[in-house]
Amino acid sequence: MATLRPFRAVRPLPQHVKEIASVPYDVVDSKEARARAKGKPRSFLHIVRPEIDLPPSAGEHDDAVYKQGAVNLRQFVEADYTLQEDEPAVYVYRLVMDGRKQTGVFGGVSVAEYDDGTIVKHEKTRPSKEKDRTRHILAQQAHAEPVMLTYRDRTAIHDLVSDIQNDEPLYDFVAEDEVRHTVWKASVPEPLMTAFRDVDRFYIADGHHRCKAASRAAAELRRESSGRTSEGKTRAFETFTAVLFPMSHMHIMAYNRVVFELPESPGDFLRHLTEDFELEKDVEDPVPPEKGTVCLYLEGRWHRLALPPSRGKQVVDQLDVARLSEYILEPWLGIVDQRRNSNIDFVGGIRGTSALEKKVDQGEAQLAISMYPTSIEELVAVADEGSLMPPKSTWFEPKLRSGLLVHDFADDVPAESPAIPTM
Repeated sequence: MATLRPFRAVRPLPQHVKEIASVPYDVVDSKEARARAKGKPRSFLHIVRPEIDLPPSAGEHDDAVYKQGAVNLRQFVEADYTLQEDEPAVYVYRLVMDGRKQTGVFGGVSVAEYDDGTIVKHEKTRPSKEKDRTRHILAQQAHAEPVMLTYRDRTAIHDLVSDIQNDEPLYDFVAEDEVRHTVWKASVPEPLMTAFRDVDRFYIADGHHRCKAASRAAAELRRESSGRTSEGKTRAFETFTAVLFPMSHMHIMAYNRVVFELPESPGDFLRHLTEDFELEKDVEDPVPPEKGTVCLYLEGRWHRLALPPSRGKQVVDQLDVARLSEYILEPWLGIVDQRRNSNIDFVGGIRGTSALEKKVDQGEAQLAISMYPTSIEELVAVADEGSLMPPKSTWFEPKLRSGLLVHDFADDVPAESPAIPTM
């Protein structure tokens, strides 16, 4: 059984929310974050990408970055343009992109349930990125950004969420990417908490590293708190924030690939593919029409290739990203570990196929691969069988905005906890 927990949020005053709310930390790199936050001193990017307040020579993982993030978070909490809720609460968060609505419940979830597998993962996490996010949590003594989780639809939850949307929202604004964000506060959290008790599992959609970092931070703080009591209450750092969406609301876009160097000329590579696969040359549409097909871009032209069924027996083996690896990336290009191989890169579907063409046309890559999107049903089936998805299998849109509801747990941290742990 999965649980939903209320939390005591720090949040912007409504008149300031649009200038504060930002894209998540992992949607932009340092250079992009610096540009987006220029002239915007209240942007939440100063908290999730605090290196932008330091000289460009400072590395992302310098101790000074974590110290700056802690300073920026405290300034946010104490600012006259934010407030802290008097009582723990849960919220409803709706995003509207291109006319499509995606509505979830914004609340707290349990570190223990992540650790015991009730919150189900489907990706490997990278130790370096885990460490980075853990250090941010421990330095800031807060969960600054929520993760995105999904669950199998429940009518009772849907009805409660619909009722809450009849109330006046806390926030309602359109971000610079034309996505509309609306947040309501549930007048009482108990009905939603009760309804979620019928949900067996939460599935991580976006935020594997933040989930793992919440677990690692809690373990560290647990050790530091050894021998101290919390009057029988769950310590605040044992809860991290998430937006919980029903599966029917989730929208996954393709996660496309580019290959920088081919082992032979593009023409020879295409000719050899034609000998071994069902391949249609010079197609007009660069988007695969169905599962089991990919579109390849070489030398200014698109071609469509049918992927054979996998020889593997598990659900994960039949994913298009797995079949691409089995039949093309590994045997033809020698790309076995996509996480570490420098000859491959990934392009989110939100950027469109024109971004793929640009990389090839400008000589940055020799091959671009347009993928058919993984479905949410496939993701859940892979998680249920205990498998892990291949790297960069899913690109979720729209993205959550950061800075709307922040979980500050500084009051529940031992006073002698190190401000900037080295881990």
